[in-house]
Amino acid sequence: MTRIEVKLDALPPMPVRAFLRANQGISNTIWKRIKNSGTFAINGVICNATQAKVKNGDTITYDILRPTDILPEDLPLDICYEDEWLLIINKPAGQLVHPTTKENSGTIGNALMHYFAAKGEAHAFHPVHRLDRDTSGLLLIAKEPQIQYQLSPKGCKNFKREYLAIIEGSLNPPDGLVDAPIARALPSIILRKVSPEGQPARTHYRTIKQGKGFSLIELELETGRTHQIRVHMAHLGHPLLGDDLYGGRMDIIQRQALHAFRLTFHHPMTGEQLVITAPPPADFLRIAADF
Repeated sequence: MTRIEVKLDALPPMPVRAFLRANQGISNTIWKRIKNSGTFAINGVICNATQAKVKNGDTITYDILRPTDILPEDLPLDICYEDEWLLIINKPAGQLVHPTTKENSGTIGNALMHYFAAKGEAHAFHPVHRLDRDTSGLLLIAKEPQIQYQLSPKGCKNFKREYLAIIEGSLNPPDGLVDAPIARALPSIILRKVSPEGQPARTHYRTIKQGKGFSLIELELETGRTHQIRVHMAHLGHPLLGDDLYGGRMDIIQRQALHAFRLTFHHPMTGEQLVITAPPPADFLRIAADF
């Protein structure tokens, strides 16, 4: 059940939809779910959301949880941050974020459904972004759909995702921006490629150290295309170690050497700036320490 206290700062009463849109970032899709839920209440009294108005000091509650077909599983979770609105998980390499038709267990989604149930909380699975199976690091998950929307590219302009990667060779220049659109590499449904017909994709990079034919680099995503970092580095001729899909060496590490190490954003409900970090796992650190 979502609970919101109305703060209008001496403004006159206003329609519920106007308040939720202006103050809570509620999208049109979520508004339709709220007004049709049959659970919308002001100060504990169920009412018609489309006709109601709110005033300063009112408390709004509603429940728009949709049934989920993700099966709960008691799996370990490395939770780096949690509050009533969202949580951030340090995902291990090798684990899917969301179940698929071919693999419906063992994922972060399965683990979270069990975690929520064990706490007596009713939430669906609302990942704000995704990580590839073999990419480790920070994953932001909203507990409510409106929070997911507010942290999406449409609702949030200050959401920063930063990664560490180990690549073959040395980038020239050592710091820069890759501005190269990405498209599907048909007929494959998995592969991506740089193509003028693709969607805009921009990746900022900075070399941290070099040695023994490798480089440790830091990257920031300005856009979030599928396989963006992997495709951009391969396009520059410096694929990630362990990334056999895009030409990376497999003799040193058997998964792409990519770790989401820092998330920075303003909390959609409190306005507080959050900076959450997670160190790379042992296989990544072993390689980085060797050059």
